[in-house]
Amino acid sequence: MAQQQVSSSQKALMLELKGLQEEPVEGFRITLVDESDLYNWEVAIFGPPNTLYEGGYFKNGDVCISILHPPVDDPQSGELPSERWNPTQNVRTILLSVISLLNEPNTFSPANVDASVMFRKWRDSKGKDKEYAEIIRKQVQATKAEAEKDGVKVPTTLAEYCIKTKVPSNDNSSDLLYDDLYDDDIDDEDEEEEEEEDADCYDDDDSGNEES
Repeated sequence: MAQQQVSSSQKALMLELKGLQEEPVEGFRITLVDESDLYNWEVAIFGPPNTLYEGGYFKNGDVCISILHPPVDDPQSGELPSERWNPTQNVRTILLSVISLLNEPNTFSPANVDASVMFRKWRDSKGKDKEYAEIIRKQVQATKAEAEKDGVKVPTTLAEYCIKTKVPSNDNSSDLLYDDLYDDDIDDEDEEEEEEEDADCYDDDDSGNEES
C-alpha cells in the first residue's frame, strides 16, 4: 500500500512539473534540486520589471500563505477553513498565490512585522521614506552572483518577463505517463483569452512600482 501511494504521488508531481515546464507561470524558474528526487523542488522568483525588485533572482526564503496551512478550524488565525489547504490545490495555484501575496502584501497579519512596518511607511509616504527601498535594492544586488552561478539570465523587460511557452500537441512518442494530460482541441475563445493574458501578464500598477 505504501509503495502504491508513493508511486501515485510521484506520478502526480511528474505531471505537475511537466505542465509547469511546458506552460510556465510568468516570473518563476522551477527545477528539481536532484533529478532523482521529485519531492525536492527549487523555485526561483524573478523580480518584476518596473518595480523595486527588477533584476532580482530570489531562491531562498519563507512565505506565509493560507493555502499552505493545515485545514483545521483555528478562530485565532483569522482564516476560514476554506482558505486553507485542500486537495484541489497544486503547485501552480500556490505560485499564483505567491504572486498575489507579492502584489498585495497583507500588512494586517504579517509574518515579518518589521518588514510590514517599513513597507507601510514607504507606501504611505509615496516613496519618500527610503528605508524599505534601500533594503530591497541591496537584496536585488546580492542576488546577481547567484544568477550568474546558475547561468540564469534574469528578465529585465516586460517582454522577457511575460514570455510564455505554448503547450505542444501530444504525439505518439509521448511518455504514456503524460497521455491525455492535455486536450488536443482548444477553442478559439480560450486562445484569444490566453493571448490577452500574455500581452498583459503584469500590471504596471502593482505594489513596488512607485519611484523612491
